[in-house]
Amino acid sequence: MKPLLDTLRAGTAYLEKHGVEEARLNMEHLLAHVLGCRRLDLYLRFGETLHEADLDQLRGLTMRRAEGEPLQHLLGTVDFLGNELVSDHRALIPRPETEYLCDLLIRQHGSQSPARVLDMATGSGCIGLTLAAAWKTSHVTLADVSEDALDLARLNSCRLSLNEVQILRSDLFEKITGRYDLIVSNLPYIPRGEIPTLSREVRRDPVLALDGGPDGLDLVRRFLTESTAFLNPGAQIALEVGHDQGAVTATLAEAAGFVEAHTKADLAGIERFVFAKMNLSE
Repeated sequence: MKPLLDTLRAGTAYLEKHGVEEARLNMEHLLAHVLGCRRLDLYLRFGETLHEADLDQLRGLTMRRAEGEPLQHLLGTVDFLGNELVSDHRALIPRPETEYLCDLLIRQHGSQSPARVLDMATGSGCIGLTLAAAWKTSHVTLADVSEDALDLARLNSCRLSLNEVQILRSDLFEKITGRYDLIVSNLPYIPRGEIPTLSREVRRDPVLALDGGPDGLDLVRRFLTESTAFLNPGAQIALEVGHDQGAVTATLAEAAGFVEAHTKADLAGIERFVFAKMNLSE
């Protein structure tokens, strides 16, 4: 039996051979998952040996990761701004960029949380549920066209004991009623022709959550046009878009009648977040 450290090194080499980025980090996560410990705890256990049952489980997970199955799907959960969310094939994997958007909104509003919040195209529920957890007095609605995604959002809502959140199926604003003070969305924005070129991990996400039409902005245009009827005067929209779509989306927002349209950068310096407001006179 090999010591745990040797098993980690062998698995890392195997993942590297199969083109997995950050192979060592991936193996550490898989090993910690199998052992039921924190990743950092592994450094105190490098001299241990794995039981055969644990080793068999680790082999299976490592092979699946080498074949391109996302790490988050293998682990089953992802940490998103301190909340543990289930992540699987039913919706887009919650990503650090989206996590940062939530953090921006929470810090921007501070203790003055919006009264009514809509997370459009909610997917796993990561945006809406994170805001609901932070803003206890807000009425938060999660909407998506995909029943699979909504099932996942409901599961995550239950796990976080956010039972007051409203979750409904809607093709954009088809079934939405009333007006909101904040509508936030991470819509599909990948140009259709680019989908086959995405990493094998990203291609495991539902096509419905990726495909933004020929230029990636089909749903963004619909959102900007339709959302104005569901916003209170002075209300805000916040969008996450592609790495080269921030400026054009801000221009589209102004053309749709929004004011103060501007972009903000993610942690990599990419202007992928677009914020705008309804005119107070609306």
